[in-house]
Amino acid sequence: MSTANNASTNNSATPNNGTVTASKELAGRTLSIVNVYQSLLGIYGDRGNAMVLAERARRRGAEVIEHVAEPGSPVPDDADIYVLGGGEDGAQTAAVRALAADGVLARAVERGAVVFGVCAGYQILGETFTVGHDNAEREGLGLLNAQTVRCDPRAVGEIVTRRRGVTGNDALITGFENHGGQTRLLAGTEPLADVIEGVGNGDGTEGAVKGTVYGTYPHGPVLARNPALADELITVATGVQFAPLPIQAIAALRAERLEGHLGS
Repeated sequence: MSTANNASTNNSATPNNGTVTASKELAGRTLSIVNVYQSLLGIYGDRGNAMVLAERARRRGAEVIEHVAEPGSPVPDDADIYVLGGGEDGAQTAAVRALAADGVLARAVERGAVVFGVCAGYQILGETFTVGHDNAEREGLGLLNAQTVRCDPRAVGEIVTRRRGVTGNDALITGFENHGGQTRLLAGTEPLADVIEGVGNGDGTEGAVKGTVYGTYPHGPVLARNPALADELITVATGVQFAPLPIQAIAALRAERLEGHLGS
């Protein structure tokens, strides 16, 4: 699906931290990943989500093209996955204004690309969201049937959820939420997960999914803490279902997080 226009390719091997079982399900494939507006939507280290996607695809044999698109420069129109992170009110408003004028994410979704938004990046994917102390309503990109309003008190702390439609340990998603929004999902958009601990959307659900568009509140970065979710995004983008990719250090960290919350 992708080409290498205005992007850099990096296929250098990364040292393994623990036991890794490599696979080649994506050999011969090219996966293009765009980190969208890092300077506006990147205050919580969410750029790490793009890094996790790139590394997990490489370890499965893919050639990965990574691109950081900033305001004022064109967002690549031919990528496979677009990643948006967290940001403050002013940056969030500036980002949605620029992306709406560009229209690239709407076109990407139409051709089947994955869009993954975290926190502020999640909120702007919906129809409306609010900013400022006066709760001024802003139009979102309309890629999710969802509306976000202010919540009181602010949701801050660790969150644990269960991914809908997934069984076993991989269904559990952990992260850190820090948001002042409550998101209401409308017809045509489904929750990503159900809350076990924390706030999420504010109604017992967390995140949203509509076709190839995903939104979620947790940071962490969330894909570093939840590799099964990263693999799901790669599968949706490529159409390839893979075998597990065990990495000892990540498994140990994940077990520690889950034990701290669930005692198991």
